[in-house]
Amino acid sequence: MRTNKKRILGGVAFVGVAALSFHIVDFPTNAADHLDPPQRTSPDVAAMADRAADIADVFTFFDGDTTKLIVTFAGPVPSDTAPTFDPNVRYYLNVSTGEPRTTSDTRILIQFGEDETQMGDQYGVRVSGLPGVTGDIIGPVETDLEQEGVKVRAGLFDDPFFFDLQGFQETLDTGTLSFDSSRDFFAGQNLTAVVIEIPNADISGGSNSIDVWTETLRLGGTS
Repeated sequence: MRTNKKRILGGVAFVGVAALSFHIVDFPTNAADHLDPPQRTSPDVAAMADRAADIADVFTFFDGDTTKLIVTFAGPVPSDTAPTFDPNVRYYLNVSTGEPRTTSDTRILIQFGEDETQMGDQYGVRVSGLPGVTGDIIGPVETDLEQEGVKVRAGLFDDPFFFDLQGFQETLDTGTLSFDSSRDFFAGQNLTAVVIEIPNADISGGSNSIDVWTETLRLGGTS
């Protein structure tokens, strides 16, 4: 079983393992994003690129009385590409509400499955370990699912990550900052995502700072 992780700390998305924290930290962390590491996830480098297990980004934000948790993966891809639902990959969203910050107080499991009783590729999603929910939330993808005040949607989305890849490469080559805010490498490209909305009272007690990190695990090793 292979594991990929992504962390974003201090409210800044570090390019590399996937976590997000709502308080500033003064220590570095590893992270990973789109097509990283390329020897496993980029079709330009790997003949057997594992897009399904490739975490793109993790986003977390408060919105009124709820907290949004979003994990994106399997991108970027052209807008006419189908979403990626792999039954052999497990996606985990970990949430810590206190010290130690590296210990998960809530561990949400996301997994996909194919409904073999239906014609075509009919996929469903199961989300387990949701705070405030009795049992699991289960239902079809590309559908708004709701149970006990918690909402879930899994499907294809426009990639929200903004990045000037050309400027990044030119900066590396020349040593001179060459970023252009009008260039977005991810514009018009899609990825697969799972969006979860949870009442603040269920996930953080209503006011606690939280740390969030994401990991993927592929059953049986490399695809």
